Amino acid sequence: MKNPNFTHLYEMQRQVSRTFALSVEQLPQILRDTLTVSYLLFRVSDCLEDHEAMSVARKAQLLRLWAHVLDGKEPLKSLTDSIADLNPSDPEVYVAQHAGEIIEQLYQLPTEIHEIVTPHVIETSLGMARWQEHGPYVEDEEELDDYMYYVAGKVGYLLTDVFAWYVPVIRERKAQLMPWAREFGLALQTVNVIRGMRKDYERGWVFVPRTFYRSFGLTRDGLFDPVNAEQALKVVNMMADKAERHLQHGVHYINAFPRRYHSIRLACMWPLFFAVKTLALSRNNVNVLSTESKMSRRQVIKIIRDTKLFGWSNQWLSLYYKSLAQPANGLPAYG
Repeated sequence: MKNPNFTHLYEMQRQVSRTFALSVEQLPQILRDTLTVSYLLFRVSDCLEDHEAMSVARKAQLLRLWAHVLDGKEPLKSLTDSIADLNPSDPEVYVAQHAGEIIEQLYQLPTEIHEIVTPHVIETSLGMARWQEHGPYVEDEEELDDYMYYVAGKVGYLLTDVFAWYVPVIRERKAQLMPWAREFGLALQTVNVIRGMRKDYERGWVFVPRTFYRSFGLTRDGLFDPVNAEQALKVVNMMADKAERHLQHGVHYINAFPRRYHSIRLACMWPLFFAVKTLALSRNNVNVLSTESKMSRRQVIKIIRDTKLFGWSNQWLSLYYKSLAQPANGLPAYG
């Protein structure tokens, strides 16, 4: 049953991420509402970090302002007035300009929920502000992990905190789950970095560590020069190896959830397996340097169908992970 007070929030979530909406919308009502609000709060931060027309200084200032709004140090109007000039036809801008409605619905949820959610969004926003001022380069893998922790690792922690609030047995296993939650978040973001390498480069950012491409004699720009395709592919595969190291922890994370909580398991399976398949399509595929790698609609539907039928089995999950992870032999998968 849908919460009528959340109808507009559900619509906003679908506009900014149909894939995440798929995972959230099949959860029990309280979890659906909690994660819808949480996701949209994070998307406000994303909008302030990613907006192409804003200067670095403005982005950092707005991200810190947003954090102060969330912790009650500044009025919401100070943020909404500051971004009133942005075009609301951009779905992320529209979400940010409706931050008041999102916060209002957050405070309709149990007190424990907003006490869980708010600190994670604040820390993420402050981390994003620091990274905006850091600049559009990453020196090594440690720096990449630091960046990804704020944009994705914190999300893994939030999910685990929310699930632990809802499921007593998860509460008992929380200490075991948290390291896997961080790895899960880093895994999804590493795949996002790979699939978005070209788009990020065109907006001035390269998240591939300098130590990765310099080890093959490449420069920041040379990584994207077709003349260097052979060496650049080795860098792509280094990033793929890193993603794989993180992704393997995702199965452990899901296996820790009792099988009777199938909807929660599915909400974790789908982003994991979409990432595994996307990575398989990207590995050994130099085309990721010129366009965005993505799964086909048919592949998405198949994963959803398969996991609904068989995802209750931990043994099956491990086997399915391995089957999806098989390299696609460098064949393009773009659309």
